[in-house]
Amino acid sequence: MMGKAAKENLNRTLNKNLDTIQDTIQLLTDVPAPSLEKIPWEEVTTITDQISKQATITGMLGTDTTTELKQLEESMETYFKMLQGLLLLSHGSTVGAGPTLFSCVNASAKQVVDCSISLLKEAVFSYGSRSANHKLSIPQLAGTVWEACDSLKKTPTTNYTAIGRAITQVAVSVRDVLRELKELKPAFIDPEEETPEAVDAETSHQSHEDDSSSAGDLGNDLSPEEMIIAQLATSFVSDTLVVIKELLRFITSLLKHPDHNDSRHSINSLERLLELSKGIGVEVDNLGACLYPPQELPAIKVASENICTAVKEMKTLVQSLQDSSARFCQACESCSESVRKLQSELGCSDAIELVPAMQNLSVNM
Repeated sequence: MMGKAAKENLNRTLNKNLDTIQDTIQLLTDVPAPSLEKIPWEEVTTITDQISKQATITGMLGTDTTTELKQLEESMETYFKMLQGLLLLSHGSTVGAGPTLFSCVNASAKQVVDCSISLLKEAVFSYGSRSANHKLSIPQLAGTVWEACDSLKKTPTTNYTAIGRAITQVAVSVRDVLRELKELKPAFIDPEEETPEAVDAETSHQSHEDDSSSAGDLGNDLSPEEMIIAQLATSFVSDTLVVIKELLRFITSLLKHPDHNDSRHSINSLERLLELSKGIGVEVDNLGACLYPPQELPAIKVASENICTAVKEMKTLVQSLQDSSARFCQACESCSESVRKLQSELGCSDAIELVPAMQNLSVNM
């Protein structure tokens, strides 16, 4: 009976603190007012180190069958106070943050809280147990807390860094699509008509080992006309990737101008640049999917136009942030030239206008 009463008491303590933590999370869903004093990031990292240590202590108590009820209760209370402090400090550190930076910090802090709650629940559940499974699971859960704490300490602390990291993810996605497009090749190449571009495509394809026979056959049966479009689209995607890379270089250069950090115009422009980059990433995926036979020419045209429109808006935004953006602007021009060549080739194909027109015809017998 004493064991059952102790377990019930621990559960009450756990649930009480869980309710408090959840209430705090709900209260901190919005970016703090810019008029508030910003909490230094060092205070967040300090309490994060304390939480890592407390996770170790709680884990040891949870696996020790000689642990007294009061010891575990006190450890839990201390742990929850630290989690409460983490939430408040991390939220206070986001004064002046844009949506992306706020989301990064908030998600990282919540991950520490979630991992910690899992550890505390297991410690309560296994209290007094001699099960070997509990002795294995608690150290593992403590390990996830340490990892979450390390991840939080690596969280971006400026709007530029947070947005730059998010745009980098888009660049990686576009690069992956580009790699796949470079592996496209026609079903048959006449040696007398083989172009340097076709040779390059063949060489690139042969440099990659096929994971399976079906994967190796995918995209290997383009007609000569489709291959021309695929090559132009590949060049266009390559130039689009250069635009994103130059955008990252430009954002990095802004870090040398701290006065931009507090500019609401600057933050809004950066957020819009990220939004446009994500849109480009989606359209590049769409474009790549449409290049496999049978090619969807109208969809290729729409995707390339959407990318071009986004790049033009990017150029305007970058110029509004800083005049010295020559490299980025040059990349935009090259991208525009690539899309013109692609659009010209697409325009030469009657299929773009003819297929939708034929679908609307009704034959009267």
